[in-house]
Amino acid sequence: MAELEFRKAIWQALDEELARDENVIFFGEDVAKAGGVFQVTPGLRDRHGEDRVFDTPISELALSTAAFGSAVCGLRPVFEIMFADFFALAMDSLVNQAAKYWYLSNGQAPVPLVVRSAVGGGGRFGAIHSQVPAPWFQAIPGLKIVAPATPAHAKGLLKASIRDNNPVLFFEHKRLYSLSAEVDGSEPELVPLGSAETVREGSDLTIATAMKGVHDSLAAAAELATLGIDCEVIDLRTLRPLDIDAVAASVEKTGRLLVVEEGPRTGGWAGEVVASISERCLGRLDDCWRLATDDLPLPYSPPLEDAFLPGTEAIVRAVRERGGVMPEGAA
Repeated sequence: MAELEFRKAIWQALDEELARDENVIFFGEDVAKAGGVFQVTPGLRDRHGEDRVFDTPISELALSTAAFGSAVCGLRPVFEIMFADFFALAMDSLVNQAAKYWYLSNGQAPVPLVVRSAVGGGGRFGAIHSQVPAPWFQAIPGLKIVAPATPAHAKGLLKASIRDNNPVLFFEHKRLYSLSAEVDGSEPELVPLGSAETVREGSDLTIATAMKGVHDSLAAAAELATLGIDCEVIDLRTLRPLDIDAVAASVEKTGRLLVVEEGPRTGGWAGEVVASISERCLGRLDDCWRLATDDLPLPYSPPLEDAFLPGTEAIVRAVRERGGVMPEGAA
């Protein structure tokens, strides 16, 4: 067993795919010479050459348009948008070109591009550098959205994303970059997109979540276990497509579902999970609800930001306050 850091897992996936396929290229703002603002990609330019790993001007729309053009011409571009909040600047190319080109070409031209980007709060980056904009793209057919929680999954999912023939948005929670975990040498090279994983077995309540929410939920589950509440935790791993089958199978056992999302309650992906499970498991479902943030911009103040995010304490509190979840006699 070897320790692998999350950022190193991303680096390894890029390095291995660049070495495996000469059509893979990687570019973005300060990703080559400087190695990225979060120091995820140092040395890749030296290993693979400046024709395949290169820095670009500060224009997210130019990046996404260049990636789209190169993808439909036979390359497999991976590019980085430094903070996912700036996806708004690349919307037209991603939503109206990349996501629809396979359909408009009658299946003749795939668009194998990957957008890597840092997401999430907790780092004191303020309201316009801390969002998780997955819901912006949830209703766009043709896009896939990947949201890893562990180093091993980050590597396997990124490699699978690069080999996928569809445009993929690959979200990396910035609070996970320094996370290290033991990786078994038998780990599969690729983690299939659209496949969730049960990371903790339980019988009383299913908690479905992604990215940092997985670690918060596991910590909450450990605390709730001391109160006699046995939680099953599901790491969704991809937000589009959602593995509703895995969530439904868990809910069939527990009868209750809590979906934890770091993002505004209104219009979030958690609501989609709740709706889908309500449709699938109606009559076998005792309770189903979501925990997300208030419909407000993320505050910069450290204590306000901590209180705003749905962390471990908030998950425990939400479960304890929910009627019908607490066992008889529990405080």
